[in-house]
Parts: sequence; C-alpha cells; structure tokens
Amino acid sequence: MSRFLLTTGFLLLTGGVLAQTTAPAPGRLGRTSAAAAPVRGRVTDAASGEALPGATIVFPDLRQATSADADGNFQFANLPKGRFLMQVRFVGFTTVARTVDTSTGQPLEVALTPAETEIGQVVVTGVSASTEMRRSPIPTSIIDQTRLRQTAATNAVDAIAHTPGLNQITTGAAISKPVIRGLSSNRVITLNNGAKQEGQQWGDEHGIEIDEFSIDRAEVIKGPGSLLYGSDGLAGVINFLPADPVEDGRIIGSVAANYQTNNYQQGYSLMNAGNLNGFNWQVRGSGKVAADYRNRYDGRVYNSGFRELNSNGYVGLNKSWGYSHFTYNSFNQILGLIEGERDSTSGRFLRTNGFGDTEIVTGRGFSGYGLDVPRQQINHLRIGTDNNFILGQHRLTVNVGWQQNLRREFGNPRYYYEQSLFFQLRTVDYAVRWFLPEMKGWNTTLGVSGMQQQNQNKGVEFLIPAYKLLDGGLFGVTKKSFGKLDLSGGLRYDIRHITADALYLNEDEEPVPAGQGEAKFTGFKSTFRNVSGSVGGAYNINDKWLIKANVARGFRAPNIAELGSNGVHEGTTRYEVGEPNLKAETSFQLDGGVSYTADHVSLSVDAFRNRISNYIFPRRLANAAGEDSIAVTGDRLFRYGQGDARLAGGEVSIDLHPHPLDWLHFENSFSMVRAIQFDQPEGQQYLPFIPADRLQSELRVNFRKVGNTRLHNLYARGGVEHNFTQNRIFSAFDTETRTPGYTLVNVGVGTEVTNSQDKTLFSLYLAVNNLFDVAYQNHLSRLKYTDVNNATGRVGVYNMGRTLSVKLVVPLSFK
Repeated sequence: MSRFLLTTGFLLLTGGVLAQTTAPAPGRLGRTSAAAAPVRGRVTDAASGEALPGATIVFPDLRQATSADADGNFQFANLPKGRFLMQVRFVGFTTVARTVDTSTGQPLEVALTPAETEIGQVVVTGVSASTEMRRSPIPTSIIDQTRLRQTAATNAVDAIAHTPGLNQITTGAAISKPVIRGLSSNRVITLNNGAKQEGQQWGDEHGIEIDEFSIDRAEVIKGPGSLLYGSDGLAGVINFLPADPVEDGRIIGSVAANYQTNNYQQGYSLMNAGNLNGFNWQVRGSGKVAADYRNRYDGRVYNSGFRELNSNGYVGLNKSWGYSHFTYNSFNQILGLIEGERDSTSGRFLRTNGFGDTEIVTGRGFSGYGLDVPRQQINHLRIGTDNNFILGQHRLTVNVGWQQNLRREFGNPRYYYEQSLFFQLRTVDYAVRWFLPEMKGWNTTLGVSGMQQQNQNKGVEFLIPAYKLLDGGLFGVTKKSFGKLDLSGGLRYDIRHITADALYLNEDEEPVPAGQGEAKFTGFKSTFRNVSGSVGGAYNINDKWLIKANVARGFRAPNIAELGSNGVHEGTTRYEVGEPNLKAETSFQLDGGVSYTADHVSLSVDAFRNRISNYIFPRRLANAAGEDSIAVTGDRLFRYGQGDARLAGGEVSIDLHPHPLDWLHFENSFSMVRAIQFDQPEGQQYLPFIPADRLQSELRVNFRKVGNTRLHNLYARGGVEHNFTQNRIFSAFDTETRTPGYTLVNVGVGTEVTNSQDKTLFSLYLAVNNLFDVAYQNHLSRLKYTDVNNATGRVGVYNMGRTLSVKLVVPLSFK
C-alpha cells in the first residue's frame, strides 16, 4: 500500500505539472525557470538610517542566504523567478519578513527597528511553505542560535527544554525525551532538518540521536502534526535545523569548545562550509565526553557519564532551477545506565564486579571517563537527498533517506561486551510535495510521504518482536489571506501495516524453530488507517493585537512495544505485555491564542484542549487475590490497554522592555497541563508523567556595543525557574510518586570580541545552572524511581547540582 501511495502521488504530481504549466495564473510568471535579474537591496536602522553591516538575508524555501556589506548592501545573483518569502535578521533588531518577486529587478529597502520581539520570525515546520509566525494559526515556538549558545545543556533536547509548553523525560544527563504539553514518546515527531528521525522512538529511556553542536535553531509545533508528517504527530513536532547556507563566493568555518564543571563535560566541534558558484557544502565533526555528575545529596552519581562522536553535513548545488543536496548524519554515543543501588549502612553506591560479586564503589570508581555495566551504545546513520525543483510556476520538493539505528544494551557484569539487547532498525523514508501556482490568492500544496521499516533482534534478550512496517499517506494543505485574516487548513489520509515475527525459545532462552520451544512472541499482522485534518486562522487586528485559533484532528498508530512487547522494560521496573488488538489513537484539539506587542511590552496567551480517544497506557494485571501479578523475573506484570483521556492547559508569556531602554528585558512565562483518564478508579484518573506547573522569570541586558571597546553584543542574564509541587499523579501500583516543588537560579554573561575592523575574533559564553546547588528531583526524571538510600531515607537519585559552563566559538574565514 505504501508503494501504491507513492506511485499515485508521483502520477498526480506529474499530471498536475503538465496541466497547470500550460495556463499561467494572472500576474504570475511564465514557464521558464531561468534566473531573474539580480536581487539587490540595503538594510538600515529604521531609527538612525545607518547601515547594518553583517545583517543576514535568507530565502528559506530556496536555501540561499547572504549578508550585508559594510554599507548595508546585499545582492543575490542566482535566484529563480517567482514570489518567495525573504527574511532579514540582525542581532538586537526585530526580524523582518516579506514576500519578494524576484523578477522585478527593483532594489529592496529594508529598515529594522531596535527591539527583540517575535514579529517577523519565519517558521518552516508544520506549514506547506515558509510562513511568518504571526500568520500561522498553529502554536509555534522558535529557539534561535543566540538562545542556544547562551544555554548550558548536556544534549540536544536539554538545550530547548525550558521553552514554555516543552519539557523532557530524563534518565541522567545523556538521555532526554521531549514532552509537548504532557505527551511524549511516539506522540512527538522529531525532525532533523525536516527529515523524520526514526530510532526506537517508543522508548522513554531512549534519547534523540542528534548532535547538539549541529543545531542552529529549533522549531516546536505544539499541536497535532500528523498533516504533513503522518502518524506519531499527535502531540506536536520538533524540527532541529542547521545553519543557513553560506553566501556565494565564501568559504567559512568555526571551532567551538565547551566545558562544564559538574561532570567535567568536554565538547568540541569543527565546522567548514562554503559556496562557490552554486556548489555549496557544510560539514561538521564533533565530540563530547562527560564523567559522573554530582549533586548535594548523592555526591557523584555512579555510572552517569557518556561519550559521543558525531559527524554530519551536506554537499550539493544551488542554481536558478532550485537546489539538490546530498545529506549525511552519523551519531554515535556510549552512556552508562544508572541503577542507584546503595549500601544500607554507608549509603554509598554499589556495583557488581566481573566475578558477579556486589561491592561498594570507592573513590576510584568515579575517576576518569570510564563506563561500567549496565551501559548503552547507540549508532545512528542517515544518508539522504534533499531536492527543490522550480518548474515554471510550480515547485516540487523530493526528499528520500535511508536510516540505520543500532541500539545495544550491555547488562552482564561477567561479560563486559555481551549484548543483552540489540535492536537493528532500518528505515527508508520519503516525502514529495508539489506547490501549485497561486490561484486567486490560494496557495495550495499536495504531497505524499511515508516510510518502510525493518527491525531485528540481535541480542540474547528480547523485549519486542522483530517486525516490518509499511506506512504511507496522501495530503493536501492550502492557505489564503483575506486582508488582515490568514486562513489555512488541510486533510491527510494515512495507512500503516505492521507485521511482527513469531519467536520460539528453548530452556536456555535460545531461538529455535517453531514448535520446538515456548513461544516468546506469537506473531501478528495489524493495519491502521485514518484521516487527519486541520483548519485555523490568524487575525491581525492591528499592528499590536493578534488572535489565533485552530481546530485539528490527529492520529497515532500503536507502536511495536504497545502491540507486541513481552519482557522486562528496563527503566520502568515492569514486565510489559503488548496487545495486538489495540486501536489507533485519535485526538481532537482546540487551540486559541492572543498576543499583544508594543514598544514597552509583549504579551502572549495560548490555551488548548485535547481530547484523545483510545489513549494507550500500561495497565496492571492483578492476580486472583487482587494483588500485583508478578512475572517470573520478579517484576510486576503490566499489559497495554486503552481508554479515553483529556489534556488541557496552556502557556502565558510576558516580556517587559521599556522604551527607550531597549537593552533591558524582563521575560516571564508560566505553563501548565491538566491530564485525566475518564472512568478510572482512585489513583488512576491522572495520566502518568505529566509535567508540573512551571514559572520562569529572566532579567536580561543586551548591548550592541560597549563604548569604544571591542566588545559587541554583550549580554548578562539572571533567571529563576520554579517548578510547583506535582500532586496529580498516577499513584496506583507505585507507578508515580508526589514530587515536591523547587526553585533554581541560573545566571549567564557573554560577548563577542572583535578586531579593529569590527570582525568577530571569538565569542565567549559563561553560564551557571543551579547557582545555589539545590538538591531536587524533577517530576519527569526516571531516576526518581531507583532504590531507596537507607542511610538517608531518601528515595531515588537526584538531578544535577551546580555547574559552570564555559563556551568558546571562533569563526574562521578562508579565501
């Protein structure tokens, strides 16, 4: 069926191109895709009229960018003819976005105002083509490069997890799983530069295989994202995007280094990029190593270190007909898994040595960057092609990729290299989008996307069956502006087929032919099909007030663990059994928002209500006495079931920036989620792992230039993050426990150091997280549920204590 959808999509696209190109729409260009006259312009300060040298000018849909010279002038010599969105950015100024007709040859004058608001921000995720954020009805957040560099983080998700409405489920410093408005795992789609990331997404204790150094910005879509990306987007979409392409005729590079004191984390990255007459490339290599982290209550947390070695990039052509890029991503990580067992007298951590004996971890156990058993090794490779063809009035994008995810778990202290669990997941993914010519103001996109997967078990233990998956979908989206009102919407039809293999084991737990052993997995086939839809609008009342509303129906097919698991799920302390007869989840979500932007204050309020039918969750199996059923492994027995659920909440943000003190900002945000299951007994009415209410406040000062010094873009910030007590928990079967509230203080300072020609020599960023070394447990930390420390009476392992991060970025330029 997946092949059928792909073939049908190509036929529709080809037929549509032949039919439409013969009848140009009024006011549109002809069939030729030859380059237009050079696009020239100038960027200035709206207040003073002075040039803004170094301003960045980007055409996101064409993957072309340049920067303004010393007089503020810029030029593109090789753009296709057509109407495309252009974005102009400069640090400390409001971003400007406008649609430009590249065929006119008229010079462009762009004046930026000195204020930091989200007006003019451009989003490329969750919409058919690049769109101004204020024109999109979908709730969206953008975390830009400036914010990412000022943040001290241990992984890619940790770097963005303080965004209102976004949280993370963690298992130590290396493993973070995104949570959007209370939903996680397969309900959140993760994209790497627009390509769907597939790496055993069902596991909460599995991290995201993306190099933190490669991220230039991240876009977070809060709401059903199934329309463009298919099943698994019930909660939303996170797209990690690389840096913009280099302007023609330049070769650049950078060296970045980061050190964090708490766990002695070292990170290094080397990047090179260039563009020579349309032949452009970007390559990066990076590494990271971290030892055991510490906190006030646990001291050094044994076996919490990790190592990474990554490479990524692309090479291709950008011409008047569009672009074609070959992409490559390799993520390689080894990390320790924290068990948290303690000696009952001293409270010290315990380990099992190579002879199978339990011993107290001494000081030597924390030296260096070594890792013990249990540990996890992840190798994720993706190669693909990213293409954008300008066909007269039409535009066609074709993206195809191949991914391999190797996930190994080593859990036998007697045999350090024995692979207890070993999943080999291979995925071929594709996405084709056809952008029709504008007709009577309507901008419409049709497309087809899907994937083919195969997962195999290669370890000595088994949790999920080997399986094959075929997935495909057809969609159409459209948008139009009616004066101050921007409307958009669309429909999608999906089908997914999963075939799970049977597995039989003998008394030694070794695979044998059918009929010669006990069935570990019986094998099954499941097919899911559904329709998703979305419609919404954004109304600009005036230059200051904006209101938005959106209605969406999402869809998620059950994952392989929910359908077919039969084994101990490490990190959950449960023996889990799947249910092959599960139905697909469907959601009906209402979103509404209002924002106000003025010279002195910016305010935004977003609210949502999400009703999910057939919500899937693990349910305890009771014995005849009504007590916990215990598996032969000694773990409590759970089976996946379904019910109905409702999530509601929202985010409020306010930014005070009193004019003329444009260098001063006081930013505040509050986010909350309420999540319940219908018709459940006491202790089971709340959904598990829902983030606590969170209040964040930050006072920040920014200065473009400090007097006659060589310090540019100097900033200093101080922030307070308060996580409220979480009492709304899934308390049955000791699944969750109450989490006390806590308050963290974070500070930072940084600047760019320039030469006499105002060229940046290097940028330096200092940040201190948890300044007062508060001992706390986040409600979404899985380490909360490790063993009790009988010496102190405290249960579980605590989060990281105070850490100082020093980050250095040195730009390079080549002739």
